[in-house]
Amino acid sequence: MDQVLLDTNVLSYFLRRNDTRADLYRPYVRDKTLVISFITVGELYFWAECRRWGTERLEQLEQRIATTTIIPHDFEICRSYARIKHGLKTGSGPHRLIGDNDLWIAACAVRHGLPLLTHNRRHFEGIPDLALISEAA
Repeated sequence: MDQVLLDTNVLSYFLRRNDTRADLYRPYVRDKTLVISFITVGELYFWAECRRWGTERLEQLEQRIATTTIIPHDFEICRSYARIKHGLKTGSGPHRLIGDNDLWIAACAVRHGLPLLTHNRRHFEGIPDLALISEAA
């Protein structure tokens, strides 16, 4: 079965009721194993803390997370992160700053050879060996 790594923003569209952006990405997740990074899990819990979600909402979040496969950290992800960050900093093209969480998510995708489904195309464009899927302009 094919797998796709969901960026935090795309997963959040599926978590929200009536978020029409989820419709853009449904064809890409149909019949796929949904994978998220440990970083995405942390970002979701951060949102819950900031918004002071109650027990019921947290349980719903955890039930949704349980329907995915979570990529844990490992040394190869750390190496991928370092290569990507160094390449963006010293590469021949324009130097780009990308947030560390996005770099970690990209490193997870590159390390496992998974396409990354994101609505933040500009955050990830130009990362070597990253298969990017986005409906964002």
